Amino acid sequence: MDLEQTRLNMVVQQIRTWYVLDDTVLDLLYKIKREEFVPAENLAMAFVDMEIPLGFGQVMLTPKMEARILQELHIRKTDKILEVGSGSGYMTALLADKGAHVHSVEIIPELKAMAEQNLKAHGIANVTLEQGDAARGWPKHEPYDVIVLTASTPVLPDAFKNSLTPGGRLFAIVGEDPVMEALLITCVAPGEFTTTTLFETSTVPFINAQQPSRFTF
Repeated sequence: MDLEQTRLNMVVQQIRTWYVLDDTVLDLLYKIKREEFVPAENLAMAFVDMEIPLGFGQVMLTPKMEARILQELHIRKTDKILEVGSGSGYMTALLADKGAHVHSVEIIPELKAMAEQNLKAHGIANVTLEQGDAARGWPKHEPYDVIVLTASTPVLPDAFKNSLTPGGRLFAIVGEDPVMEALLITCVAPGEFTTTTLFETSTVPFINAQQPSRFTF
């Protein structure tokens, strides 16, 4: 397999056609090699337009989704970032390249170890990986300039919005199958937020995600 040609095809056919046109984002996809973060048994899927299983019921998001998230968040070099769900560490690496520091929280010890190993192999040092359950918030290092939720949540806990700095941005996939929406939430002033619906999608929910209230009769 000609890796660089396959990578180029991924960018041209999947990512650019999904309205990702920011050159800084596209350049990053050539710089940080996605296939080096994919589990060995799924290496052939590294550039395919589908989620890649990581084990433990978790997945890597599609390449176009990862790229779109980066573009929509407009990350600055001074940004402190919270990532909920480290996975293989690939999204963590992309965020770390664009921001000042990433606090990444992973609930599954084996995935945290995978992310640590991958980030270390790439010499990425501006990341703090922690094991824990951040599905309903992670106030430990707040406030954050950027928050990225890498799995879905049926209900978005207010804790995430309340952890944003003024001007801070939150990416979240909210809802339940078959209808989930990718949202960009911006803190325009303390306690004031705007919400933009980016697109409809579907992905696995967080372990221990907040559930909607169910009325029982």
